[in-house]
Formats: sequence, C-alpha cells, structure tokens
Amino acid sequence: MTQPSLFISHGAPDLALSDSPARHFLEKLGKGLARPDAIVIASAHHEARGVAVRAPARFRTWHDFGNFDPRLFEMRYEPPGATALADEIVAMLAAVGLNPRREASDLIDHGAWVPLSLMFPAADVPVVMVSIDPSRDSHWHARIGAALAPLRERNVLLIGSGSISHNLRAIFSARPGADRAWIEDFTDWLEDTIRAGDGPALLDAMAEAPEAQRNHPTDEHLLPLFFAFGAGSRAPGRRLHHSYTHDLLAMDAYAFGRL
Repeated sequence: MTQPSLFISHGAPDLALSDSPARHFLEKLGKGLARPDAIVIASAHHEARGVAVRAPARFRTWHDFGNFDPRLFEMRYEPPGATALADEIVAMLAAVGLNPRREASDLIDHGAWVPLSLMFPAADVPVVMVSIDPSRDSHWHARIGAALAPLRERNVLLIGSGSISHNLRAIFSARPGADRAWIEDFTDWLEDTIRAGDGPALLDAMAEAPEAQRNHPTDEHLLPLFFAFGAGSRAPGRRLHHSYTHDLLAMDAYAFGRL
C-alpha cells in the first residue's frame, strides 16, 4: 500500500471542538484513507535547531496553549510512538547529510494531536514526530520530506501540519465579514502553483506569491507545506479542502500522490 503525502492546516486548538467544515473534512479524510501502519508528522509547533526526531513508547498530550475552552485541557490523544521507525528515519536523514538526532521528549503538540485526533480518533496508529527549523528555508524542509518519501511505499503516511495562512494579529482584530481578498490572492496562487507542479516557484513562495508576508509574518506555519511537497516527491498536488475558521484563518489541505 502506498500512502500519499498530506499538508493540513491544523487551525486553532478549538478545531477539536468546533462544528466547522475543516473539522468535518479531517474526520472524513481519516475515514477515507487506507489505514497506515505508521504516521510521520512535521508540526509547525515542533521547532528545533536542525532535525529532531521524536517517538517515545507512548506520547503524552501537550496542551501548549491558553485561553481556550476548558474542555480542551481535558482532552487526551496519546498514540504509541513508532520507535523502530524513528531510528530508521534518523538513518535516512543522516544519509543525506541532514544531521538528525533523536529526542527524549514524549510530548505531542496541538499541531499534531488536534488533527490526528480527528483523522484517527482511536489513537492506535504509531506516530513519529519530525521537527521544523524556522532558521532554515523551504528547500531544506523539502529535503527532509524527500528523504522520507520512500516510506510512503511502505504504508507510512507523511503529514505536514501547519497553516496555509497565519497572521494572528489580523485574526485577533478581525470583525465578522472581514475582507479576505489578501488571503484569497495568496491561497489561489498556491493552489495554481501546486497543481502545476512548479516546484521552483512554490519553494520561493515567500518572495513570489502575492501577499505572502501579510499571510505569514513569520513562516513557521508554511514550512510543513514544503516538507509535504518534498515527501510527495515534488509532484503536482491537489487541494482537498478550502474553508475558514476564526474569520481569517484559512484551512486549506493538499495531497501529493494518490489518496
């Protein structure tokens, strides 16, 4: 079984409780996928210098946020870690000169556990977390994904979890019905570029895409897209979902490879 590479927008933590199109999409997506033997996920909230690979015997839920519905802090999503696969991933990344390391932490952040809890609610698929490094560029993150792309042919699902737009200042100050043209210009450009398989343009999105800096004042939530692109063998992708939460938080999702 060959799995796709996915990019998903994980939204705010309250996605886990919201009655939103994005939540329903992720629930449906999980049901529609062939059950993977393992999941490798690169979350925008798992930052490290270089590449850190995390896979404890069992993950522990990290409520890495505040000021949300108290019910969120009672939620637990604690899948097993794919420990042997993590060792193999370290070797695969080392073979291409990325100098990875294993992490001792057992925490799983909301950028991983919130979407995974919707896609695979039983928490029974083993997981490996691979970090992002905001000091590195899009090409570097695509290299990480490309190094792990062969795992897809072994029924391992590769996921980049970030946000297709992520201007928190605009979101927090938005009023209902706020203008989204600047987000649509950016996300439409991404869709066209990804569908065309224009890797050079995509990897230079922060310079080439319209309104890129406004959508991503910092780019850590876009870096998982480049991981997913590399993991999809830099092939053309297709947009699976487009909606909004919190008025200005776009929730686009992409697949690279057949679902």
